[in-house]
Order: sequence, then structure tokens, then C-alpha cells
Amino acid sequence: MECTRSGHGRIVMCPAGPTFLLAPRIFMQTNSFESLGLMPACLEALRHEGYESPTPIQVEAIPSLIAGRDLLGCAQTGTGKTAAFALPTIQRLTLTPVKRQPRKARALVVAPTRELAIQIDVSFGAYGRKTELKRACVYGGVGKVPQVRAMERGVDVLVATPGRLLDLIGDGAIDLSAVEIVVFDEADRMLDMGFIHDVRKIIALLPAKRQTLLFSATMPGEIESLARSLLSNPVRVSIEPEKPTIELISQSLYYVEKGCKRDLLVHLIKELDVSRAVVFSRTKHGADRIAKSLHLAGIPAGVIHANKGQGNRTKTMEAFRAGETPVLVATDLAARGIDVDDITHVFNFDMPTEPETYVHRIGRTARAGASGSAVSFCDTEEKRLLKQVEHLLGTSIPVVKQHPFAGVHPAPTEEDLRDAMFEARSRERMRGRGQPQGRGRPSAPRPGPAQRGAPAQREPSRPSAAPAGRASGPRHDAPQRGQAPRPSAPRPDSSRRDAPRHESPRPGRDVRSVIDEITGRRS
Repeated sequence: MECTRSGHGRIVMCPAGPTFLLAPRIFMQTNSFESLGLMPACLEALRHEGYESPTPIQVEAIPSLIAGRDLLGCAQTGTGKTAAFALPTIQRLTLTPVKRQPRKARALVVAPTRELAIQIDVSFGAYGRKTELKRACVYGGVGKVPQVRAMERGVDVLVATPGRLLDLIGDGAIDLSAVEIVVFDEADRMLDMGFIHDVRKIIALLPAKRQTLLFSATMPGEIESLARSLLSNPVRVSIEPEKPTIELISQSLYYVEKGCKRDLLVHLIKELDVSRAVVFSRTKHGADRIAKSLHLAGIPAGVIHANKGQGNRTKTMEAFRAGETPVLVATDLAARGIDVDDITHVFNFDMPTEPETYVHRIGRTARAGASGSAVSFCDTEEKRLLKQVEHLLGTSIPVVKQHPFAGVHPAPTEEDLRDAMFEARSRERMRGRGQPQGRGRPSAPRPGPAQRGAPAQREPSRPSAAPAGRASGPRHDAPQRGQAPRPSAPRPDSSRRDAPRHESPRPGRDVRSVIDEITGRRS
């Protein structure tokens, strides 16, 4: 039987293998940080931050982590998990001081996105303000030189994204041989983003003797497999979202066609009491179009997604936190790590493809006991996604039937046609990537004998490379004596130059036919 501590103060016995065991202590609900065994410096920092009582995951995790146990935490955003692993880490590094070594770190935190990495680093600075710990944060999208300099004399805590961390390790700027504590945060998101192989490479570079923490909002099979190979006799903490938090969020649903979504968004932002809002878009291109429509309507809006430079994203987040920009438009991946208080509204401009993502989205509002609103738009093609979300919630979302764009079916504009073509090509590219062709550009088939105009024969072996400027033998692409010259390859049709490389031309397809195929509005 597997023992799992629930977030409601009881131990639940689950029918599973004896992989994850509880620490040998009796769990008691507590309402103070002092009872968790934190040192005075951490308690003073918590008072400075205005924290009065611990969250369930902090109650469950902190004592076990102080005792040096490995941990597998299943918790969603907004549960206080950053403090749950940051406070014990700060306490251990402070109470067992070690001289810093060049290019090395004692604690490593791996996060999937730049925003989340920056947020975790800021949290370590806030919770460790009364200590002398040195930190560094490395992530992509910016220059390496400042990050290399930050690691020259060594640090106590290193927060990193997987790609940039491996880059700096390859450059010899970071050495993981002295890591005592490693934390993998948002492991399921790393899996979704394709970082799971990078995570395994990082694990191979860590010392065998270490304390390992793994946090994930969901537990797919590959994360379970990773946890079994990574953790040693861990404590498993599973915190479900508390219903009172969901009840504080006023959810509403608007059925609206895709062409009217931007107009409805502008209307609701002006009509509702929106002081700070996050608008979620499924695509980066769609996020840019939403922000453009808001600007044209006189509503300041910032945009963050993967195509934005890190400097631009940082300025956008600072303006949003300061209240200079009341609306932030973001994709789901870029929004990981957004921790801004007083968000009054969350707009699901596009229904999420994964129902769990809906919970992550609306969790941006109604934090710290405050109330909030979650508004979702659903067009005809998204009803299937809506059913998945309502199945996860266990209830239906209240529908607002009376609004200015109810039942309106707008004719597609030129921008809508371009967007439809863009989405169609994106789907075709994704289908092409799903085929077993390997990564990169698909290789073109070799011309057959009939195409070369000569009998089939074995291609002569190439000689070894010669120095530049010196002929290394006869050119093999030139026609040999006694052979017919090879016909030149036909030039590609200019009308097909922008088509996906793996897609064979289909005559007669234009923008109008594609939009008709997608929307089904025309015969």
C-alpha cells in the first residue's frame, strides 16, 4: 500500500506499490511557521513578506525536507510550493556553511521557463534576505557573459532553465559536482516542452549523494518513471486545489464565434470592473492580434510569448506588476511563473487543449483569499474542449446568453483568412512532425535511374578531402565521358515556395478553400 498525505490533514491509503513512504511522524494541522522547525532568520523574512500561516503543502513538506528526505510533490500553482522547498534549502545551506568553489553551486533549482526561473530566484532572495547566501539565475534569451561571471566564484543557490544550464556546462562555466540539493519544479511542463531528455542529462551530471525534490502539477507515466529512478525513499505529498479557492472565483462562459471574440473582449473589459487582467491565447500569433485589437480600442496591453526577447518580456512584466499596463496577453507556456497579486479577471480567449490547463489559468486570480472572475469564450469548434474542462471540474460553467455578439456570424476578413491559412499550415507541420522522419528537414528522395537518364550504377566512392584551392579529382556531379548529361532539376513553382516542405503540392487550394475547409461555413 502507498501512503499519501492529503492536503486536508489526513493520511490516505492508496492501492499502489511500496515506492513512496511517509516520514515516521504523526501529522498534525498547524497554523504557525514556528511549529515547522524553521530558524529565526527564515521566520523574520516571512513576517517581512506578510505571511502569517503556512499553506497545506508547506505544512506537509517543510519538516520532512528539514530532516533531509527526498520528496515527490504533486501540487498545482498557487499552493505555496516555492516557499515549501526554498525555506528548508535556505536553512540547510545557512546552518552548514561551506566555502564557495568556482563555477559550483550547493543547491540547484531547474524550472521550465524563464519567467518561472526568475520568480523562483526572486523568492529565494526574499526568503533569504536575513542570510548571506549568494544566488545566480541562468536562462536563455539573454547573453551568456553576465551569467558566466556570476558563476566564476561560485554560488550557494543556482536557478536555471534546462537548455541554458546545459549550454553553460558545455562551455565549462558551471560544474554540478558540488550540488547537495536539487529541485525539479513543474516537471510535467518540462515533459510537455520536450525538456525531459535535458533533465536526464542534468541528472547524470549530479553527484550520487544528494537530496532530490520533484514537483509536478500532474503525474503522467513518464514523470512517475522519472521519480522512481531519481528519488530515494521519498515522501510523497499530494495537495489538491481547495474547493473554497475555486468557489471564490466567479466563472462565466460566453458562446461567441471566433471572428467576434476580440470585439467581445474589448466590450467586457470596458463594461466589467477590470483593474488587472490576464488574457490567455492558444497561439503566439493570436496573442499579438489580441493585443493589437486592445491597443486600437484604447486599452493598454502587454504581450509575452516565446518569440519575445527576454528584455521585452521583463519590461512587460514589470509594467504589469506596477499597474502601468492593466491587461497582459500571454500563451500558456510563457505564463508559467506569473505570480502577480490582485489579478481581478482571467479571460480564456481560447479554450485550452488540456483541461488541467484551465485550472492553472484561473488560478492566477483569487489568491490570498481574494475574489476573482474567470471568463471563457467558446466558439463552435471548441465545444469538445469545453466538455473536457467541465468534466474535470465536475460541474458546468454558467453561460451568459445575453451579450452583443450572441448568435452573430461575421464574414471572415482578410486577416481571418490569413490566420486560418496559418493555422492550417501549423496543423500540417505538426502532422508531418508526427511521422517517423526524424528531426529537421525531411530528406528528399534520391533520383532514380529513369530520372537521371542513364543506367543504374554504383556511385563511385568519394576521395579524401584535399586542401582548399587544390583539385581533388574529377567532379562527380559532372557527366562522365560516354554518358548522357543529367537533366537539370526543375525549378520549384513560385506559388508553392511558402508551403511546408514535407507537404506535396495540392492543386486548386487557395485561401478561400482552406478557410471553408476549416470552418465549414460555406459549401
